Amino acid sequence: IPVIASGGITNMDDVSALCEVASFGDAETGITGAITGRAIYEGTLDLAEAQRYCDNFSSSR
Repeated sequence: IPVIASGGITNMDDVSALCEVASFGDAETGITGAITGRAIYEGTLDLAEAQRYCDNFSSSR
């Protein structure tokens, strides 16, 4: 079952931790996305930076 993480993501530290948790699953069963609206709206998270980080993290697995 694909999982979308919702809530508690405020900055890159949270994105990094989420990537670590997601690495225990696979594309079919791991975390497939995250809702980060408030962090982006408040400016505590840069979406492009978070996307690059996750892309690089998953390609290094």
